[in-house]
Amino acid sequence: MKTIYLDHAAATLLDPAVLRQMQPYLTDQFYNPSATYLMAKKVRSDVEEARTRVAKVLAARPREIIFTAGATEANNIAIHGVMAKFPQAKVLVSAIEHDSVLEIAQQYNHALVPVDNFGQVQLDELKKQLTPDVVLVSVMYANNEIGTIQNLTAISKIIAEVKAERQKNKNPLPLYFHSDGAQAPNLLPLLVKNYGLDMLSLNGGKIYGPKQSGVLYVATGIELEPLIYGGGQEFGLRSGTENVAGIIGFSFALEKAAKKRAAEAKRLSALQHIFTQGLSSHVPTATITTQSGALHNVVHITISGIDNERVMMELDEAGIMCAVGSACSASSDEPSHVLTAIGLSDEQAQTSLRFTMGRSTTEANITRVINVLARLVN
Repeated sequence: MKTIYLDHAAATLLDPAVLRQMQPYLTDQFYNPSATYLMAKKVRSDVEEARTRVAKVLAARPREIIFTAGATEANNIAIHGVMAKFPQAKVLVSAIEHDSVLEIAQQYNHALVPVDNFGQVQLDELKKQLTPDVVLVSVMYANNEIGTIQNLTAISKIIAEVKAERQKNKNPLPLYFHSDGAQAPNLLPLLVKNYGLDMLSLNGGKIYGPKQSGVLYVATGIELEPLIYGGGQEFGLRSGTENVAGIIGFSFALEKAAKKRAAEAKRLSALQHIFTQGLSSHVPTATITTQSGALHNVVHITISGIDNERVMMELDEAGIMCAVGSACSASSDEPSHVLTAIGLSDEQAQTSLRFTMGRSTTEANITRVINVLARLVN
């Protein structure tokens, strides 16, 4: 029985072409980039070339690219980096952020910005919460559970207005805008200046690159408190000998994702339509949570009367892998904070399933999933 993998929001297959780019740095080119002999300097040069490739995709400067061990670390560097410098200030985060944003924000003076029933940040509430003591706003680009894409441009416009007002009032406190973009690169543009972003977190494990690789974009002029102290690598923000293979792999994976983005978005949009139509026809008790305009690879549903964990395990036995929520909090017995934030009850949350498609997903896969799910539920 051929398995069908529909949990691409949790992890993606390492692209064989990316692995080939990484291979030399796992074997022959093992040198420490900080060493001074010629072979090590060549590795340092390759790291800087990778930084330039990433910067090009983001339309940023190479100096603004900080390599990290994934988006969780990048999110922690961004929020800790600002809040440790302004400990009396406040950070605002949306109510549907990934745990790696929520948990670090809770270490400081923070507030949650509510979202509507579609998962969109309520802009009027954001305006109200942007009090003179707020130094940082963090809103994820695209949600990992329900696929909601935030209007970063509208949010950055509000932030710009508040910054202008602060200048008039001679309030010296800066105001920065960070976004967790881990789910975005395969399907959405990443031109950071277009969205008014000061910081952006990315994750290699979501873009067919290596796990434990990632990036934090930090706009020129922003000073952050380091999260990890040591030898001063990554411009002093992330000390430790560089994961060269991961850096090389991440850069090529991001570059490939950018090249494939338009075609893949079109293909997955068609599959998403087939999926949702099939569910409506064959699983009438299913309610589709994912809204129009969400990420094209996400189909999130609730099915009245089921135990989602039981159905997920039965799907697994049938060779179909999906999720009941974020992989990072899958072991928790608590209902998803994302589903609670959009107004679902605990009971509804416990009937939810998340299917996230990727490069390997075909129409035949979707047809089989619908048939198996209909048999299990009906």
